[in-house]
Amino acid sequence: MNFNLEVKIICKYCLFFVFFTTLLSCSKDEEEEYENLPIVFEKPANFPNTTFNFENNPLTQKGFELGKKLFYDGRLSSDGIISCGFCHIQRDAFTHHGHSFSHGVGDNIGTRNAPPIQNMAFQDVYMWDGATNDLNLLSILPISNHIEMNGNFNTILASLSADPAYRKLFQQAFPGKPIDTEHMLKALGQFLALLTSSNSKFDQYRRNENNVSLTTTEMEGYAIFNQKCASCHATDLFTDNSFRNNGLPINIQINDLGRYNVTQIESDKYKFKVPSLRNIEKTAPYMHDGRFYTLEAVLNHYSSGMVNSATLDPSLTNNGTLGIPLTSQEKAKLIAFLKTLTDNEFLNNPKFSEY
Repeated sequence: MNFNLEVKIICKYCLFFVFFTTLLSCSKDEEEEYENLPIVFEKPANFPNTTFNFENNPLTQKGFELGKKLFYDGRLSSDGIISCGFCHIQRDAFTHHGHSFSHGVGDNIGTRNAPPIQNMAFQDVYMWDGATNDLNLLSILPISNHIEMNGNFNTILASLSADPAYRKLFQQAFPGKPIDTEHMLKALGQFLALLTSSNSKFDQYRRNENNVSLTTTEMEGYAIFNQKCASCHATDLFTDNSFRNNGLPINIQINDLGRYNVTQIESDKYKFKVPSLRNIEKTAPYMHDGRFYTLEAVLNHYSSGMVNSATLDPSLTNNGTLGIPLTSQEKAKLIAFLKTLTDNEFLNNPKFSEY
């Protein structure tokens, strides 16, 4: 055989071998890169037990990644703009800071303030009126609401199915399962379940971490809080997940009946879910209708702004006197304490960010 021809043949096979082994190596690396690893949920030591059903929707890296991508995707709305993240902004503790009412498609304005969506794996009912008790189903409500996102699930699923990136991510997150409503909602549920805020100054103080201590003013505020506020804003979640009428004057233009809209029980009229106070410094305006823009205004309401009604929470009356007695000094100390609940790590964690 011609020596030059033999060399060319050998080189050709060498190049083919190198290409083939490289291809196999890349495929193997890609498989390892996209292995759908489970996520172990770590409960903060100072938190109560979780309520999220991890067996029904096991947390995985790709499930979370898919949920985050969906959370920030405007294609879930009819105008292609309004995503879940539009009204739940991370730096504002996933609220729509500065807006009394949420804004939706076509610049529609809703009737309620966007609540924070932190520590949802520890809650057993969601929305201001408790419209759902299943975190995996919660996203149906804003997506299908004609004012908020006005989404059509058939249209959404068709769009996701036509996107190669989504096809790949769905297959990685839920191998062998279709791109359907169930798995889209489960992915969103995984993302929401992992939005844990638990590393504020208060948390580190409670867990005796990093030699963190509260100032004298903050400690005095904590004592006042435990005496006058903790019956509703209970545990280190700072909510008992109950529904209460806290004496807000009725906004007659809206006349939001709160929990009654869900239960149709007369005694539930004007009751709304007790919100968590975590990151409260960052979530103004306050109340279900965003009527108060400062923490001072909130405390003024509790001390002197309440109105009586048939469903007013009994804890807010004392021998016929409405409200919670608070001096100006006590209010200042309470606010100092409430600011220790700001969790900057959570507010800036790139794991939860769009980019």
